[in-house]
Amino acid sequence: MQLLNTSMRHLSAFALGIALTFGPVQAPAQNLFAPVIRVNDRVVTAYEIDQRERMLTVLRAPGNVKELAREQLIEDRLRIQAAEQAGIVPSPEEVLDGMTEFARRAELSREEFLQALESNGVAAQTFRDFVRAGLSWRLLVQARFAGRVNVSEEEVDRALGASGGSSVRVLLSEIIMPAPPGQAETVQQRAERISQITTEAAFSSEARRYSATATRGAGGRLPWQNIEDLPPVLRPLVLALAPGEVTAPLPIPNAIALFQLRDIEETGFSAPTYSAIEYAAYYMPGGRSDATLAQARVLASKVDRCDDLYGVAQGQPPEVLERQALPPADLPTDIAFELSKLDPGEVSTALTRSNSQTLMFLMLCGRTAEINQDVDRNQFAVGLRNQRLESLADSYLAQLRADARIIEQ
Repeated sequence: MQLLNTSMRHLSAFALGIALTFGPVQAPAQNLFAPVIRVNDRVVTAYEIDQRERMLTVLRAPGNVKELAREQLIEDRLRIQAAEQAGIVPSPEEVLDGMTEFARRAELSREEFLQALESNGVAAQTFRDFVRAGLSWRLLVQARFAGRVNVSEEEVDRALGASGGSSVRVLLSEIIMPAPPGQAETVQQRAERISQITTEAAFSSEARRYSATATRGAGGRLPWQNIEDLPPVLRPLVLALAPGEVTAPLPIPNAIALFQLRDIEETGFSAPTYSAIEYAAYYMPGGRSDATLAQARVLASKVDRCDDLYGVAQGQPPEVLERQALPPADLPTDIAFELSKLDPGEVSTALTRSNSQTLMFLMLCGRTAEINQDVDRNQFAVGLRNQRLESLADSYLAQLRADARIIEQ
């Protein structure tokens, strides 16, 4: 049984090597049964926090166990509430099986594991509640998302790196010019003119004047990029260029893109490839107006990861926030190129939608690396499926938390 509860997954690793030799921890003198956290219509008591702290200490969890205990219990409440609303309640037998599996990872029987916990002041019910929350979540995630994470043979091939990695990297400059309705013909004519440029200085001058990307101030210059990081449609176009040459104008939604090759080289390094790219897009009305771009800059200063955008979108229509994990070949070309320039947590505001009336606040959530080695295809496909399922589960939990009413005392 694979439990998708993040805390359970991590703690099971610690349980593999625990000695369980701690002595009983003295409980603080206070009303341990007083509620200290409210999560929607449910409470977390001081006793539960104290118990979770003890268990985390016994399992040698890293970090601040006081903070971790509170976070885990809040998330456990959200997991159980969501599961119960979907009619999912694990049976007592399923919970016992989950406890047995967790104990087995520490090479102990369930009874031995419980005895070790109890000798350190951790009640059996604390462990049972921990497992029940994780199991409820696993069953809910399977029911909610399992049909959305099928893995094709082609995806397995890509993930296994059947074609091998690339050792080519390129140095590009970019110009991405908005082409709103009524201006498309003018922008196309300008793009045709720029595509005939053969010097870096001239291209950089045009980028400073017309480009809408963050590289505008640098004359459109990008750092070295592995060719495999570029969108598939762009790779052959770039490889066909000589240094100084510019691609033909590339139409993308509401814009036209051009790329100049400044340099190309082969290295002894085999570039990493990815089986999935996860991103979030928050749609802001107003397009590339000064007011909307200013709002986007403020937002970028306040968010550090994709999960933060759930709180930003709270109370708005669901379509304002999109989050996906797709194979690189399935990404829209304009999104793929913007993501190729980002590290996880970084943002691009170069793209628009709805005929340039909506600004796309695009954030890279992460990349799932391909594994280039001989493995069992079926097992590997299961691993890819579980990675995507876990990503969807983490996103769903973040959304539940953003929508929840949480009061901490």
